[in-house]
Amino acid sequence: MAAERRADFGPRFVVVLLLLSCLGGGVLPASAASPLLANSSRAVVPDPWQQQRILMVERQIAARGVSDPRVLSAMREVPRHLFVPETFRPESYDDHPLPIGEGQTISQPYIVATMTEQLNLKPGDKVLEIGTGSGYQAAVLARMVRRVFSIEIVGKLARRARHTLARLGIGNVEVKTGDGYRGWPEKAPFDAILLTAAPPEVPAPLVEQLRVGGKMVLPVGAGPSQELVVLTKTATGVERRRVAAVRFVPMTGEAEKPPAEN
Repeated sequence: MAAERRADFGPRFVVVLLLLSCLGGGVLPASAASPLLANSSRAVVPDPWQQQRILMVERQIAARGVSDPRVLSAMREVPRHLFVPETFRPESYDDHPLPIGEGQTISQPYIVATMTEQLNLKPGDKVLEIGTGSGYQAAVLARMVRRVFSIEIVGKLARRARHTLARLGIGNVEVKTGDGYRGWPEKAPFDAILLTAAPPEVPAPLVEQLRVGGKMVLPVGAGPSQELVVLTKTATGVERRRVAAVRFVPMTGEAEKPPAEN
C-alpha cells in the first residue's frame, strides 16, 4: 500500500496564492496555458516551418484555383522540407521544383496539389503512384486515402523515401523498387493512379489496372515539355482531358522502348 502523502502548505504556497489573487484569482484554463504545459506526458514541439507551409498554400496553391479542402489541408500538414536534401531546405516551400539526387526532382508544390486534386480522391481509395522520388507526393496522398502503393525505379531513392515515410510515422504507404510501367497487378484494381514522370504514351498496363470510374493523372510526351492529362476509365473505354503544359523528368525503363516492343 502506498504511504499517505501530506500536503505542504508552506510560505511559498501562500505567495503563489497571493499572486493568483492579484491576477484575478484561479488557475489559467487549459486553452490559455502554454502548449508545452497542455500535456505533461508529451511536450509539444513548435514547428518553425509551419508558417511557410501556410503561406505556400495560400499564395502558390489556393490563389491559383486549387480548392479541394482535403488537398489544401494535406499540403499544409506534410513537412516538405524533410523530403529534400539539406542543401535545398531553405527553398523547400518556394514555387519551383528541387533536385533530390539521381537526376530526379521533387515537383513544384502547385503541381503536386493540382495533380492530387484532379484525382478526386475519397478516404477509402487505394492509389497507385508511379515514381516515388522523394516520397513527398506519396505522403500527401497518404493523408487523404486508405492505402498508397508506390513504385520507384531508382533503388537509392526508394530506400530514402521508405526511411523518410517511416520517420514521419506514415504507415499506409508501401514502396516497391522496380519499373512502374506495368504497374502493380497484385494490388490492382486501383481507384486512382498518378505518374510523377512522363512516358511518351499512356502505358496500357496501367489503364488495365484502373477500376471503372477511376482516374489517372500523368504527364505525357517525349519532348522537353509534356501535357498533363486526366484519364477517366469508363465501361466502354477511356475519356481523356488535357489540364496544362508541364515539364517532368522522362519515365525510364520499359517506357523508353519503342511502342511495338511494349
